[in-house]
Amino acid sequence: MTTHPEPTTDPDLAARVRRLLGRRHPVVGVATVTPGGRATALLGAGPDADLELGSVSKGVTGLLYVDALERGEVAPSATLADHLPLGGTAVGAVRLADLATHRSGLPRLALGTQVLRSTVALWRHGTNPYGETLDELLDAVRAVEPGAPKPRYSNLGFELLGHAVASAAGTAYADLLRTRVAEPLGLDPFYVPATPDDLRPGALLGRSRRGRVQEAWTGEALAPAGGIRSSLDAAARLTAALLDGSGAPGTRALDPVAPLGRGAQIGAAWVVLDARGRAVTWHNGGTGGFCSWLGLDRAAGTGVVVVSATAASVDRAGFALLAELGTPAERR
Repeated sequence: MTTHPEPTTDPDLAARVRRLLGRRHPVVGVATVTPGGRATALLGAGPDADLELGSVSKGVTGLLYVDALERGEVAPSATLADHLPLGGTAVGAVRLADLATHRSGLPRLALGTQVLRSTVALWRHGTNPYGETLDELLDAVRAVEPGAPKPRYSNLGFELLGHAVASAAGTAYADLLRTRVAEPLGLDPFYVPATPDDLRPGALLGRSRRGRVQEAWTGEALAPAGGIRSSLDAAARLTAALLDGSGAPGTRALDPVAPLGRGAQIGAAWVVLDARGRAVTWHNGGTGGFCSWLGLDRAAGTGVVVVSATAASVDRAGFALLAELGTPAERR
């Protein structure tokens, strides 16, 4: 097992971040993990800043799902109706295994008038398009008819997967995240706020690409698919734990089990692709005001996290930084 010393603030890393992202991202945090340790650079915010991870949350839910499989709390053939009150509905027959690999046939979101109104409000005013409770989510999906079981990215699917896994464990998703991920790995803050009142004092608000301040994305229903908030240090600790296996649950979620298209494969949420001859395991995220990327080169034992408080993609910077970890300094 590789051990990772406490992180250091790295001025060289800060300079590389500015080179890659420019001034378009005034608040951005980056962490790198190598066999030699962790380094961080948080620009434009203090060390206690609390950031939105967006759909990187799906990767964490994938870990919890595989952990539940290993504990015997769910079965590979389990359906949503086995663990949520969805008996007698078409969506209740969807298998958890298909949700985990985006093959459930479920739409990206539960369609309806309220979804349209929320999306328009996000575009016009930067308001949170989510906020539903779990009961409201279940009411909305009872009439959903899944399509063909083929690769189709679904926020709705991961919302349901996370809540089904939590129900199988006899708890709520927020508590499952705390007891099986945050507390064992020493991640603080690392949590899912159900309402704005649940936000921690250090919670930052992000901005749209045009600079409009966005409401925080909170909501009980959203949590497993896009609701996790984290400090940069907590995200770095999670990355290190995924690389060295030091207590992270369900790390077999990182292993690809199905094709995803364009040469990519997928495990439980985690995407694996070839990047210039290196297998990179990754997930990204985006909310109204944040973009994030977490990537691993498992063979090299290296990883990168990038989180920006601006809703502009950081994927390219994440891939570039991960590639640079295996590149001699004089060639950067």
